[in-house]
Amino acid sequence: MTRRQKDPLRPLTEEERKLLVRLSLSHAEPASHVARAKALLTVAEGKSYTEAAKAAGRRSGDAVSQLVSRFNREGPAALEPGHGGGRRPIYAASERERILAEVRREPDREEDGTATWSLSTLRRALRGAPGGLPEVSTYTIWKVLRETGFDWQRTRSWCETGKVKRKRKSGEVVEVTDPDAEAKKI
Repeated sequence: MTRRQKDPLRPLTEEERKLLVRLSLSHAEPASHVARAKALLTVAEGKSYTEAAKAAGRRSGDAVSQLVSRFNREGPAALEPGHGGGRRPIYAASERERILAEVRREPDREEDGTATWSLSTLRRALRGAPGGLPEVSTYTIWKVLRETGFDWQRTRSWCETGKVKRKRKSGEVVEVTDPDAEAKKI
């Protein structure tokens, strides 16, 4: 006979159950997501944590217990892996916005010493600006740019994916946005 569960799995909503079933049968999702979904479905069927761990191809029922507790708190977001160690990210949303604001600003040839942004010129501008980021690295800038949809172009500049400036016959410059940009990023 198994011990009483301290934090039993809450009843699943219909959407959560459909998501877990879809993930547990998926061949395209990461294996960790599939295993977590299988474990949660097994627990939802009334099986023990040890049986759920075996069904998911794991050994530890304690890990399933922690997953169930996290699922009760966070919902389907618990299927994503948490922070896996190492340093925590230093820069929060406000710092990320500061980096993006600097990228979107047109560089001044006199002040910035460049006509187009590179990672090193962005770093120099961010470190030297009042209220800037004195310890920001080029890797951090690169990571923020990639996560927000910027890409390095052949024109030696960073450009937001899905947005382009077009010059009309009349001479007017307009910004055109691709409605399928998000789908193409994936």
